[in-house]
Amino acid sequence: MTDTTWRSPLAIADKVPDWVLPLIARLGVAAVFFQSGRTKVEGLLHIKPSAVDLFATEYRLPVIPPDIAAHLAAYAEHLFPLLLVLGLFTRASALALLAMTLVIQVFVYPDAWPTHLSWAGLLVPLIARGGGALSLDRWLQRDRPTAT
Repeated sequence: MTDTTWRSPLAIADKVPDWVLPLIARLGVAAVFFQSGRTKVEGLLHIKPSAVDLFATEYRLPVIPPDIAAHLAAYAEHLFPLLLVLGLFTRASALALLAMTLVIQVFVYPDAWPTHLSWAGLLVPLIARGGGALSLDRWLQRDRPTAT
């Protein structure tokens, strides 16, 4: 292959606007956590008994009782993804979901590190750089672009 074979795809990639990457990261990781949250509730936010049972039998988090853990997880998995989709409080929301990811990794599914690493790979840039130009944070001037 010649050098010109690679120029066309790379030229296209170079034209991707800067706002696209954080938007994809926000939407992608929000979908994962929101879908997980939906499995724990019925209706708007009524916690399923099966979710509490899951925290009592399979997840068994230290210190936090299963009923409280189920409620906290369900609320967090709805609130923080919604904020990420809006790009509002992006850094704090991404940090909260990264903390959840670390708890899941350490206490619940330690062998699932490839999945958790992929979540962290989406969350860490959002923590470091914010939600990007297409976010409410930027529109409200809560998150100004950083010089590189």
